[in-house]
Amino acid sequence: MTHKSVLLDTSFFLRFLNDSDPLFKNADDYFRYFLQKEITMMVSTISIAEYCVGGDVHELPLRNLQIVPFNLDHSKRTGEFAKIVFQNKGKLKLKERNIIPNDTKLFAQADGERTIEFYLSSDTESCKIFNLLKQEASPKFQFIDLNTPYNETFGLLDL
Repeated sequence: MTHKSVLLDTSFFLRFLNDSDPLFKNADDYFRYFLQKEITMMVSTISIAEYCVGGDVHELPLRNLQIVPFNLDHSKRTGEFAKIVFQNKGKLKLKERNIIPNDTKLFAQADGERTIEFYLSSDTESCKIFNLLKQEASPKFQFIDLNTPYNETFGLLDL
């Protein structure tokens, strides 16, 4: 049986590590749920680099995370994803930002890693890119929006 895993993006850690963030509770609940269900939590070296812009790597819960380095297969899939996004840039209505590099790299990692079934983020711009890719390239993972409580995502009663 293949073990399930989730790729957590930088926005997840920014909320999870700040207990005054409005999404802290959702982030904490997801973290606890993944631990309880033994869903492996993964973090990309790309997200670690993003986090380290304003934080320290030792703030991350590394003992609970599996680190995913960016590799050649991820690079090839990133090119495919980025091409789709560039071709549809006008349709996406994204806010001003450098849209391609990290979103498509992280999506390529989630798509390329055999066990990853979920990608968890609070980034609504990233979700727009995922929705486009879902129509054009059929990534194999589910995008989970951190704004949605874990019990709604996984169809559980909140008792």
